[in-house]
Amino acid sequence: MLNPVPTQLGPVQGREDSGVRSWLGIPYAAPPWGQYRFAPPQPPTPWNTVRDSCSYGPPAPQGLQLPGSDIAPSNDPTPDCLTVNIWAPTPTPEPLPVMVWFHGGAYLAGAGSEKAYNGTSLVREGVLVVTVNYRMGVDGFGQIDGAVSNRGILDQIAALEWVRDNIAAFGGDPTKVTIFGESSGAGCVLALLAMPRARGLFHRAIAQSIPRMFLSQPLAHSVTRAIAATAGIEGTVDASSLEKLSPQALADATRLVMSTMRDCADLWGPLAHSPSPFGPIVDGDTLPEDPWTALRGGAARDIPMITGHTRDEYRIFTAQQKRFKITREEADTALQIFAPNGDADSYRVIMPQAEPGEVYEKVITDYLFLAPTMQAATAAAEAGGHVFVYELCIDPVGGMGSPHAIDLPLTFNTLDTGMGALIPEPTDSVIESGVRMRSAWTRFAATGNPGWPQWGPDQSVQIWGGENPVTRYPEAERLELSLKDTCGALELLQHHELSR
Repeated sequence: MLNPVPTQLGPVQGREDSGVRSWLGIPYAAPPWGQYRFAPPQPPTPWNTVRDSCSYGPPAPQGLQLPGSDIAPSNDPTPDCLTVNIWAPTPTPEPLPVMVWFHGGAYLAGAGSEKAYNGTSLVREGVLVVTVNYRMGVDGFGQIDGAVSNRGILDQIAALEWVRDNIAAFGGDPTKVTIFGESSGAGCVLALLAMPRARGLFHRAIAQSIPRMFLSQPLAHSVTRAIAATAGIEGTVDASSLEKLSPQALADATRLVMSTMRDCADLWGPLAHSPSPFGPIVDGDTLPEDPWTALRGGAARDIPMITGHTRDEYRIFTAQQKRFKITREEADTALQIFAPNGDADSYRVIMPQAEPGEVYEKVITDYLFLAPTMQAATAAAEAGGHVFVYELCIDPVGGMGSPHAIDLPLTFNTLDTGMGALIPEPTDSVIESGVRMRSAWTRFAATGNPGWPQWGPDQSVQIWGGENPVTRYPEAERLELSLKDTCGALELLQHHELSR
């Protein structure tokens, strides 16, 4: 056992294993239930005796179980889930850079306690790693009458405030904090770049596979109303009515709504065809404007950023749906829904020999991930920011290529768990790509420069895979198309809403 570490709330005691110290399950906010449900995060109750911090706290209620996840569904209606986990090397004379991880999971699932997010390997590169639990689903991202929006991201801000106030006691430098996340975690990173309440709490950002789904308030409210109705609540969707439902009841209703989302396409538009009905809400208050607009206005000018995506983002979703043979009709429908400005012919021009499955996968990949990621990079760079872009292009055994989330086992060197299942026989090349990626991430956390040229007119990117070259962005033609349809908050198709 380690000597107790003082925090502003009380002392905590962790453990050391093979030269890496860890403290798990430390509360940064009060349990978000009872009078605090659907409220902004509240300060936790201090403690006087030494708190054992050798085991993870409970995860926030889950809306679904992610592939490869070790987070089991829970029946606990009020888990003490707003906690952080810390990994640090043995004490050093100088404070070390801090990397704060926000997990992905479609704004519905996941936790900082996933085995896939163990911070040990990154810590061995000379940083502290912090992982965060935050509210998800309706509790974290539902638009509720009379309640503040974006509660899940406000939880993250409270965690960053905890890091600012306490991380020095663990050997971290509170003036050198990097936030990083993947998928919905990357969406949260992008939102934090645009949120006034988060300014000054972090100094660099890494966003891995940014999803497009940022919602207007009317669209988010329509989603919440549909979930509430499925759970048996009609009419006004406010905190007092939803408080009657447990998180598990809301999660069950959310899954039912998700199973029929495509039937809502005339109301929700492209959101109905996405993997999740949730996303950060552009409410004019907590998130005053969509993040791409904010980046164009210079929101990240002083915050160096790494962003990028995997080559075959959507392939894992087609595999999960068991849609291995896409018809020409399905590809044409996907083009009509997702091609920039409805210009389906533009894809056929740049992919004249492509099979329907490839067209289907690429156009959805571009809409959901490539466009939002690369538009963020371009917006930040053109506003004077320091932006570095990568693409992950590995080809492990199994034929899945480089789908969404396959970067996670490389980021954390957790090839034996979670999405590491997609890399059952890691080659020396894949292992080397992971080594270089982690080195670049931690170098960036320390210096603001990962070691390759900034994104600009020459479109230089770091490729993770093969010989790990720095080269011109490989998807240039698809990027040119994706830049024609500006990302922003998705809107409710109001004429349908009014007619109902």
